[in-house]
Amino acid sequence: MAPKKPHNSRAVYSTDDGRLCPQCGQSAARCVCHKNKKGSAAATESDGIVRLKRESKGRKGKGVTLITGVPLEAEALKQLAKTLKQKCGTGGTVKNGVIEIQGEHRDILAQQLRAQGYTVKIAGG
Repeated sequence: MAPKKPHNSRAVYSTDDGRLCPQCGQSAARCVCHKNKKGSAAATESDGIVRLKRESKGRKGKGVTLITGVPLEAEALKQLAKTLKQKCGTGGTVKNGVIEIQGEHRDILAQQLRAQGYTVKIAGG
């Protein structure tokens, strides 16, 4: 007879399937309870505040400004990113609902986003 599992025990990894979803117990590839596909058309969840953050981690010391919490669809987010990149005169991209602008441009970006009617907070130091 196999030992009985306690209530708070659950599998998180299977040698056959790899990482398992904590909600449904299916493999991550077959999970249906919370699929967040990259580039989905749905707007990102937001508390109404757009946050600007400087980050250089994983970029060989090069700093980027991250813009999170913008409640726009994927295409509108790309268009906003294009406008902001032009205002800063630099490059950037949109990844998983986060706009990345190359360089330290939090002050310029905050001014531009406030002019468009967003509530902006500068996160971090």
